[in-house]
Amino acid sequence: MTRQETSSQHPAVDIRRAEDRFHSHIGWLNSRHSFSFSHHYDPDNTHHGLLLVSNDDIVAPQSGFRTHPHRDMEIVTWVLDGELEHKDSEGNKGLLFPGLAQRMSAGTGIWHSEMNPLGEKPVHFIQMWVPPDTERINPGYEQLDINGELNKGGLIPIASGRGHHAAISIRQKGAVLWGGRLKAGEPVQVPDAAYVHVFIAKGTAELEGAGDLQTGDAVRLTAAGARRLTADRAGGAEVLIWESDADGSF
Repeated sequence: MTRQETSSQHPAVDIRRAEDRFHSHIGWLNSRHSFSFSHHYDPDNTHHGLLLVSNDDIVAPQSGFRTHPHRDMEIVTWVLDGELEHKDSEGNKGLLFPGLAQRMSAGTGIWHSEMNPLGEKPVHFIQMWVPPDTERINPGYEQLDINGELNKGGLIPIASGRGHHAAISIRQKGAVLWGGRLKAGEPVQVPDAAYVHVFIAKGTAELEGAGDLQTGDAVRLTAAGARRLTADRAGGAEVLIWESDADGSF
């Protein structure tokens, strides 16, 4: 991994539309990938800052990702609709629902499954990966219901390597995931960081310098400074925003 200071970056605003993401559809899974993933590979689209994976997954009822391994990765899962059942080789179990943040530290190695336990309703979730700042750590798991914090408005730290209040912890000091369920017309300030990834999970919003953004759209900011993000005045928006102070290259 290499670290590049903010001062050495040229300011950039890179808009990525939902329909331009890589698409995987295999019956039980309908997934759109913001970065290279699985058999989809573009050497110019492997990460933004420390964010390596941002998968927008819809899993059919009574199906899902059966037991499979991970190593040396911080994996954050955020459910938008439905329920997702987690089980892993460390004995952790969890039922994820909207507003419950989950982090799994793969560390030296972990096996886990992610299944939709519902009989009729699909589950829709975003799964995001960042590398740990220290490899070969012991595997770990954490989940936290932050619906109460989200309902207060504004941006809330969902996952943080910096000890933010009301956030799950990740083993990466250089990254923070912010989230917000913005009411109609509500403005927030996007963090001023070396690398910022703004994702519109639901609804529509307008980002200063990028214009109107629809569900599934993303903007990659590089040394672009703090910018105003305003939810649509008709229906609001749910947003996920990663800030990174380093660029990951592998």
